[in-house]
Amino acid sequence: MLELINAVDSPLLNLAINLSSWLLLLALVLCFFRLARGPTLADRVVALDVLNILAVAYCALLAVASGRAVYLDVAIALALVAFLVTVAFARFIERGGARAERGEEAQEHGDR
Repeated sequence: MLELINAVDSPLLNLAINLSSWLLLLALVLCFFRLARGPTLADRVVALDVLNILAVAYCALLAVASGRAVYLDVAIALALVAFLVTVAFARFIERGGARAERGEEAQEHGDR
């Protein structure tokens, strides 16, 4: 399938690939901004998850642009690893959030 797409030298396809590359680059810059500036840990974790999704999208775009299916394999592997990382971060936040709430309750009871 990818060889068929690559065999057709369409200016519209080249335009779509270039436009998609620039939009992915813009999304990456905005995600890095949210990752560095995010007010909460949850914002940073969501930004990191979006970065993983953008990396998968870039691998898929690279597969279409180059006509090599190996980049799709990389995208699938990256998506699986990104899912596991997201689940691990969610569990970390859940446990950390419970400890922070217990600490705030202890401070409230101690102040009275």
